[in-house]
Amino acid sequence: MVKLFTFVTLALFTGVSLAADRPNILFIAVDDLRPEISQFGEEHMVTPSLDRLAERGVSFERAFCMVPTCGASRASLMTGIRPARDRFLTHLSRADEDTPGIVTLNAHFKNHGYTTVSLGKIYHSREDSADGWSEKPWRASRPTYITPEASRQMVKDSKGRQRGPSWENGGAVPDSAYADGKLAEHAVETLGKLVERDEPFFLAVGFVRPHLPFNAPAKYFDSYPADTVAMPDNHFPPEGAPREAIHNWGELRNYSDIPKQGELSQEKALELIRGYRAATSYADAQIGRLLFQYDELGLAENTIIVLWGDHGWNLGEHTLWCKHSCFETSLRAPLIISAPSNMGVVRGQMTESIAEFIDVYPTLCDLAGLPKPEHLDGETLMPILKNPDAEVKQEAISRYRNGDTIRTKQFRYTFYRDTRGSETTEMLYDHRTDPGENVNVASEGAYSEVVADLKQRLLAGMGRPGDFRKSE
Repeated sequence: MVKLFTFVTLALFTGVSLAADRPNILFIAVDDLRPEISQFGEEHMVTPSLDRLAERGVSFERAFCMVPTCGASRASLMTGIRPARDRFLTHLSRADEDTPGIVTLNAHFKNHGYTTVSLGKIYHSREDSADGWSEKPWRASRPTYITPEASRQMVKDSKGRQRGPSWENGGAVPDSAYADGKLAEHAVETLGKLVERDEPFFLAVGFVRPHLPFNAPAKYFDSYPADTVAMPDNHFPPEGAPREAIHNWGELRNYSDIPKQGELSQEKALELIRGYRAATSYADAQIGRLLFQYDELGLAENTIIVLWGDHGWNLGEHTLWCKHSCFETSLRAPLIISAPSNMGVVRGQMTESIAEFIDVYPTLCDLAGLPKPEHLDGETLMPILKNPDAEVKQEAISRYRNGDTIRTKQFRYTFYRDTRGSETTEMLYDHRTDPGENVNVASEGAYSEVVADLKQRLLAGMGRPGDFRKSE
């Protein structure tokens, strides 16, 4: 009785709603997922689960990560803080190290009475901000490769780690032969247990595929016959692009079947494209198992679903592979939000309104009725969730290493700096006439006013060292 009185009193004086009034959160992250899914107009893709989720909520056609590399992107999203030249720099970036004292998204929900659970890859490091979870983060233990052919191709990379081929057709094996299948099984079981508790939950489930290596059971490769796979139509550097814009895709070169220098053969390039698509469909199937359990448990009227890919991925566009660039293909990623009908969120709608991943944190606060910490750099997407034609911002600002970039509805502008911090080169792409970002028009006189305006907006809006505020 005393415990109930204390909780009710806390709710009255802090504005925290009672457990029965607060929605659950199902928070799904997918590693290296570019917006190449059929619901986004890519009809060659087999992604029925993502399509089904999109039919239940709002899909953001122009959602952008803050940094196109894993740890940095996730740390920025989970803190709601912009990257800067001193934070969120690499795939190893941690929120608790780069922004000490900041209350992360999971910790904020835990502080407001939620059971917070992390399964799979949410932060890059399992130890990052671990005190924000109600229990120790869990990850599946499964071998990366399962075929003898792949095992025979293992080599040591530059850091002494064992690396196999860039993709593997696992044959007629169950989905649980790989880690994401085992994760899906555990997530389904965990979801059932959380529903039995008399408290709201924040369940975060992070799938690894389609991250390299592109390993999946044979049935997912069968969805993409080899003779149907083609190279992108812009497998060339953009005309007039500065040297800094094109990288050597070092992440991919660690794999045993990839040359250390030079271009890929067309055969290998097509293998990679097919493997990426197979791995995407494999991840989609695991998400489908989780959504099926969600339906079986009758969670539609009290559970919010957020699905996001941590950044884009290049499949030969501009001769690039992996992410790690300031091009659209590296920075654009899926974001789908579904919420109970009584929240006024529309269903089955695609929006062209711009969203940044730092907007996820404040949006979830509004959906769950929680106060928003003062440190947040993002804006709530609630107006768009209720009206897909609404807009909450005019640009998305991202960065990678020495490049800072701004995306508006029509343009992407990027400038690069040297080691001393001086601006060196720049790019401008007009998406109205050049959606593939194939011709850099920054030096054309007709765009001089556009360049000046976007540079000013970029400099005004980008993150700067030490500009975040601690919260709570």
